[in-house]
Amino acid sequence: MIDMLNALNLIGQSDEWANVPEAPTYIDGTYWFPVQASSFANKIDFMFYAIFWVSLFFFVGIVGAMLYFVIKYRRRPGRQVEKSPSHNTVLEIAWSVLPGFLLIWFFIEGANGYFAQRVSPGDVEQIHVVARQFNWQFIYPNGDMTSDLHLVRNRPTEFVMESRDVLHAWYVPAFRQKQDIVPGRYTKTWVKPTRSGMFRLYCAEYCGDGHSMMKTNVTVHETVESRDAATRWLWDQEPPVKNGERLFNMQCSGCHNSTEQKKTGPGLANIWGKQEQMDDGSTIVVDENYFRESLLNPNAKIVAGYARPSQMNSFQGKLNDDQIFWLMTYVKSLSGVVDEPTPDPGVEGGAVDDAQAADAAAESDGQIQQDNN
Repeated sequence: MIDMLNALNLIGQSDEWANVPEAPTYIDGTYWFPVQASSFANKIDFMFYAIFWVSLFFFVGIVGAMLYFVIKYRRRPGRQVEKSPSHNTVLEIAWSVLPGFLLIWFFIEGANGYFAQRVSPGDVEQIHVVARQFNWQFIYPNGDMTSDLHLVRNRPTEFVMESRDVLHAWYVPAFRQKQDIVPGRYTKTWVKPTRSGMFRLYCAEYCGDGHSMMKTNVTVHETVESRDAATRWLWDQEPPVKNGERLFNMQCSGCHNSTEQKKTGPGLANIWGKQEQMDDGSTIVVDENYFRESLLNPNAKIVAGYARPSQMNSFQGKLNDDQIFWLMTYVKSLSGVVDEPTPDPGVEGGAVDDAQAADAAAESDGQIQQDNN
């Protein structure tokens, strides 16, 4: 046993395992329920337990009485069967009317809880949610975009949701919240997070063969500044590869891996410059033109072994030329082909490089002149 533990410690300290990213730290709650993390959760849990215990009470009472009567009034030798069943009017009215009041109470409380989640208060932050096979995109009021959701504790937030393909369902267990997202229309819900931390967000409506992978994280921050720091992305100040990776996580990771492993679509590692067999028997080299056409017209050319029509939606009108270039650069980097931008002399970094080059040239010229003397 000691040898095995030592071996495991050595594995944990190896360089290979040191680069493995740590799993997200979720706040998961108890065996029965996830942790309560929204203003709705406490009331929903209360109603669940109220219905559960009332149901258990009547189940035990009814089944217990049934078993008692079955045993007490079973057929026995020498006992005459009653000519007609007897009844008790007061008892029969009581067991019909009194449970009815409980049902009315269940309905009123359930309706109030439902409407509370559907009608947001007046002063709320609004986040646009885009669901597509098989990932999520969140667009914030300042224009930031992320593939995981970032909220602020005790800040009411409304979600305006749309689907770009099929029926999806937003589901955050810690918020006790589920909302269908229907193609061709907008649906809304809102939440007031009451606990900071990281929680799970799922699609709860079967939406295709990648449905189980359509999940992401919800991070609730203590302050607006912390949230904005997590979502802020200055596209014009980041390298194309970084921009492309961010777009890939938001737009493509639901169907494609950044490795060679297949999902709904092919893995994108090491495909650049590769010859691919098409479903019509032709071959094509994965280059810039093929990449662009695959984004804008996915059905034009389909790799052999994949269904036609393609499950991929067209990004025509959804990605501009800069964004296509960023994605292309990122996919190239997955094959070890990276287009590094040429330093701009007007940019600080480029000016420094030019100055260093000039100093080196001057030093070289001085050395040559000294040697000649």
